[in-house]
Amino acid sequence: MSQLNISPEVVDEQTLSKAHACLREAGVALPTLSQLADPQTIPPERLAALAQVDPGQPHPANLWRVHWFNDAVGTHPTGVPGHLVLPEALTGVKTRIVIALGDRFPMIGAHKVLAAYGCLVPRLVTGRFDPGRHKAVWPSTGNYCRGGVAISRILGCRGIAVLPAGMSRERFDWLERWVAAPEDIVRTPGTESNVKEIYDRCAALAAVPDNVILNQFSEFGNYLVHHHCTGRAMERVFAALQVETPALRLAAFVSATGSAGTLAAGDYLKQRHGARIVAVEASECPTLLENGYGEHNIQGIGDKHIPLIHNVMNTDVAVGVSDRSSDALNQLFNSDVGKRYLVQRQKLDPACVEALAAIGISGWANVVAAIKVAKHFDLGADDVIVTVATDSARMYASERQRYVQRHYAQGFDEVHAGELFARHLGGIEADHLLELTHSQRKRIFNLGYFTWVEQQGISVDQFDARRDQAFWGRLQASVPAWDALVEAFNGKTGAKR
Repeated sequence: MSQLNISPEVVDEQTLSKAHACLREAGVALPTLSQLADPQTIPPERLAALAQVDPGQPHPANLWRVHWFNDAVGTHPTGVPGHLVLPEALTGVKTRIVIALGDRFPMIGAHKVLAAYGCLVPRLVTGRFDPGRHKAVWPSTGNYCRGGVAISRILGCRGIAVLPAGMSRERFDWLERWVAAPEDIVRTPGTESNVKEIYDRCAALAAVPDNVILNQFSEFGNYLVHHHCTGRAMERVFAALQVETPALRLAAFVSATGSAGTLAAGDYLKQRHGARIVAVEASECPTLLENGYGEHNIQGIGDKHIPLIHNVMNTDVAVGVSDRSSDALNQLFNSDVGKRYLVQRQKLDPACVEALAAIGISGWANVVAAIKVAKHFDLGADDVIVTVATDSARMYASERQRYVQRHYAQGFDEVHAGELFARHLGGIEADHLLELTHSQRKRIFNLGYFTWVEQQGISVDQFDARRDQAFWGRLQASVPAWDALVEAFNGKTGAKR
């Protein structure tokens, strides 16, 4: 099954030795997955060394910050991941909707840097990647490729970002500052929904022998790092809430599909707490719901296909959210007029309104989906829905400018703010929502055949193996083996502690 997944065993001692030399020279030590899942297990001297390191720089020490437990300024670890409990005055439901904050991750201000680490390190520690020779190619709709470029910089290799040309300007501004050369930014046609075009460009790049494609949609390291790290981080958030209210129940984990990596946390939370796993997509391109097509602007959730790493047969609910809502809420919560309306007319706490700048476009889509789930299942005050904000509003100032130019050319005022609040929060209904039966899961699973078997060359047997939950169980159980390989790697580079 080597074509489908990377097993935790060394395959090329010579390449591995070269990787040891590269990281020894660069002074890089690698954290294990378990250390990123629980930073309290990181050696104290590692944590102490971080105090003098800027979390925004490509410094080797920042690998030890690639976790959910950073404080608001990103310099110190916390006992509980940063999160917001959204007030009922905002959501309109008594259910506690909790959103974990991805903007606290280092270097890129988005949790996709964790996925990038989880995809490259398995290749590095098994002798499949030589930083001195190979270039890492990061196909993405924006944040994953930024995370990949950041990890590449630290490891001393070239990182190539492949992303649609229609993504937010802020993504490209960041990439232009971080890549080694302008040609390391590869723009593909379209926007979110044009993932096939990304794959096509990667196929061409793969023809160059030294290019290694790290496709987040099919790299099972992406699934594993989120199951082990994000799942436990979300559990820690829920446990903190239970300290104050022991009767709370974890009703659901909600996440936009994207690469389906983050959804792996749902598998963990379902196993441990019985939480429903809710996959969110744009209703303008309802792939899970209607085998669909279309275009949308919920940036970061590529679609028109089913990711290979999506454990479809364990997913409970599919929800469609319109980009009209995510664009509107991006404007409402991040404009002076909108914030003034929220405080003065809706009586939201000013500190809460300011804190909501930590939610980007896909985060607002997750919030809307969570509200739909709460309404559909008649959830109450003792129920908790956990979701994530991949990045913050900082990444979307240019999108807000476009939104105002398109809809409010004469100016955005408080009346408009009230209309947006009423329509896109007060007016949320439990529509575009499907509780998945076994037959519906099979229909979605089968949809992936056209991408992965017909287009990408996965064998039918390998494709079908993913139907069985035992496949995912074996993957989850491999963490100790991966941790041991990382420890052995560090031992060879002289970075054991």
